[in-house]
Amino acid sequence: MLNARYGKNARRAVVATVSAATAALLLTACGPGDAGAGTAAAPTAAPTAAPTSAPGAAPGAGATAPSSTAPAPTKAGAPSTGGPSTGGPSASGTAVPACAAGDLKVEAHQAKVRPDGTGVGAAIVAFTNSSAHPCTAQGFPTVAGAANGSPDHNAPLTVTHSGAAAPVRVGPGGKAWLKLTFVQVQGEADGYCVSGATPVAYPTLVLGLPGAGAHQVALDDGLFAECDNKVTTTALLATSPS
Repeated sequence: MLNARYGKNARRAVVATVSAATAALLLTACGPGDAGAGTAAAPTAAPTAAPTSAPGAAPGAGATAPSSTAPAPTKAGAPSTGGPSTGGPSASGTAVPACAAGDLKVEAHQAKVRPDGTGVGAAIVAFTNSSAHPCTAQGFPTVAGAANGSPDHNAPLTVTHSGAAAPVRVGPGGKAWLKLTFVQVQGEADGYCVSGATPVAYPTLVLGLPGAGAHQVALDDGLFAECDNKVTTTALLATSPS
């Protein structure tokens, strides 16, 4: 759940204060292709300046937002049986296929461990294997802020990687996890950024996974409020971070 000081009234103030400029940015940051529910096509270029707001509508389908020098996806061996998410090769050496975009469903909630401030600070994202077979996922995501409507309108964030990437074997019903840490919003009401930038509140994020498509996700309660259009992300993990 969101920080108590950054409750629904404060979130409304952030969105009302910064809505017009980010809406204009998202309408002009156009990328190729359409996408279905939970998956999306890749965006084009990053915005030339940090957006200053976002509309508060519900999420739609998303688009990949290349925003960092993430490592290229690789094929990795993993156990061939079902069960919880694990990494590493199987005793038999049988390879598990890479997760396809349609294999994964995504959800997000606010992290317990996050930077001090009144914004979201950090979010935990879970990718659930909704298929009937195990699959392997790995790598760092690209991240973009997005509004409701066309998945081609999004604002890529600058991504910093934390830790190392390793294959994660995800059994049917199992999960792979990652943690996103933002530059925190400070203060009450409409808030402020330590850098002097204007806080931004996105209703959804678009996360591009290496080899596994792009996935649009909304926070389970509230908006992704952040500063400076920057995010630090772990790679996909076999266990949930805090």
